[in-house]
Amino acid sequence: MNMQGRIEAAIAEALEHGRGAPCPPRLAAALDHAVLPGGARVRPQLCLAVALACGDDRPGLSAAAAAAIEIIHCASLVHDDLPCFDDAEMRRGKPSVHRAFGQPLAVLAGDALIIMAFETLARAGAAEAPDRIAPLVRTLAAATGMPGGICAGQGWESEPSVDLSAYHRAKTGALFVAATRMGAEAAGQDPEPWTELGARIGEAFQVADDLRDALMSAEELGKPAGQDAANGRPNAVAELGVRGAIGKLESILGGAIASIPSCPGEAQLCEIVRRQAERLSPVAFARHMA
Repeated sequence: MNMQGRIEAAIAEALEHGRGAPCPPRLAAALDHAVLPGGARVRPQLCLAVALACGDDRPGLSAAAAAAIEIIHCASLVHDDLPCFDDAEMRRGKPSVHRAFGQPLAVLAGDALIIMAFETLARAGAAEAPDRIAPLVRTLAAATGMPGGICAGQGWESEPSVDLSAYHRAKTGALFVAATRMGAEAAGQDPEPWTELGARIGEAFQVADDLRDALMSAEELGKPAGQDAANGRPNAVAELGVRGAIGKLESILGGAIASIPSCPGEAQLCEIVRRQAERLSPVAFARHMA
């Protein structure tokens, strides 16, 4: 099974486990709506790519780790879209969860997905490598909560003064760092050498997202545009200007591939990172600069 197939199968298994009878059917449908069909699945792809580069000796565990990261990401999007945060009506080209199912079920769906992510890790770890559960859970928890996870990232938006680097590291970078570290941990390897790669890709994604929000239309994005400016949210474009943000993005991408540790799967991982760098390339924003 190819990488994408492994990711989707692991996510489907997690969702199916959450539909065990008896369960509230509308909440189960809200979970499916939040997760399927997926976006680019960049974070789980990065996790699996690192696991493969490190030997991938427990493929069921690495697939579960990849699924857990994506499920946490989807949970964060459900909460981000709520009226108390972004009040977004669309996500991935369809109604956001609170628009489709109402706010109470959206809150519960986001909460249930967070729990599902950790349960998915624990279930796979118990079956394949019990000694690897604790490091994986610790890494995912750090990327999700306080002081430097995605909850902290959202929390920065309520502060009167914002450290933009800390905000970006928490809101977007944390899950990318978790992806690279968990890929290594799932394969029984030291995660520390993989931290820089995740941090660089995460920062690049956040700057690129800031540029997309400022320059592209809602139709192009599949979600509301101009949300950073409308909500007074800290972002690279507001701090550096469009050209400054593009320059920062170029600089980050330039060092991403160079940060990949030497390993047996280095060539394949370099290609995956290169494809993502091309996807994020500042050239993509050129026509919006006219």
